Amino acid sequence: MPDLREALDALLQDVPPARLTESVRRLIEDYRSGRPAGEPLIRTMVDATAYAAYRMPATHAAVGAALAQLPPIDPRSHTDLGGGTGAAAWAVRDAYGPIPATVLDQVPEALKLGARIARDQDFQWQPWRLGEPVPAAGLVTASYVLTELDEEDQRTLVAQAAAAATTAVVLVEPGTPPGYRRMLAARDQLIEAGWHIAAPCPHQLACGMTGKDWCHFAARVNRSALHRRLKDASLGYEDEKYSFVAALKAPAGAPGRVVRHPAFRKGLVTLQVCRPDTSVGPVLVSKREGPLYKAARDAEWGDPWPPGD
Repeated sequence: MPDLREALDALLQDVPPARLTESVRRLIEDYRSGRPAGEPLIRTMVDATAYAAYRMPATHAAVGAALAQLPPIDPRSHTDLGGGTGAAAWAVRDAYGPIPATVLDQVPEALKLGARIARDQDFQWQPWRLGEPVPAAGLVTASYVLTELDEEDQRTLVAQAAAAATTAVVLVEPGTPPGYRRMLAARDQLIEAGWHIAAPCPHQLACGMTGKDWCHFAARVNRSALHRRLKDASLGYEDEKYSFVAALKAPAGAPGRVVRHPAFRKGLVTLQVCRPDTSVGPVLVSKREGPLYKAARDAEWGDPWPPGD
């Protein structure tokens, strides 16, 4: 199966980067402002193309990394709310195979471009505005959408996602303190609606993060040459920081979760772990612990801990 990078490269190879630069700069300013959008951030086909080049790889990576933290599920179908050009649909396809996907968005240009990028995929592209009916699906996702809405509309979107999903709901936001707070509110709303939190939290209780800390993760994104030019970047990669919540209809027992990059010293690994009792703190694993030490050395930010539970 072709991957998203190949599909994007095929679409963008004949587009002069200079045409995209101004639109990319405006999109970056709008997304970083943190302001609820008074109108769609993507307004023209140039905007949609710039968005695809600039944001699709990062959104795809973040959604894929969030899905990797879920226990095994078999969603059979997927609906993505405010899915734009379809990055989340690609991530779900990569995680669960070519299941039918419906991408909902209010911007015709985004849907048209998404359909061009995914021309060989079993994706449906449907105009949609918040509050309109949402097709039922095993998995319902929304990524980087709540940040564009005021609090009332955020609650409406979460309620619609919860009502439409039959197996799982996955919501992804920027890995910033405001993004984390939106995920906390969505988490509370999902629990109130009878859903069971599956990730990243190993419990249904109040978040144990305190002080200035907040729950977020990082997904590695390999940059294409065009991606580097559009972002004035020199490195061939970036780390997309994201916060998320995933909920299931049925309870899913979870161990702790590694919530920061592991720290290494000679013969010792320190893991910051969120535990089922809501505490968040260091777990020290020494070389004397044999197989557990090897597992700790291989552990990554976002992995369950202890392994095999």
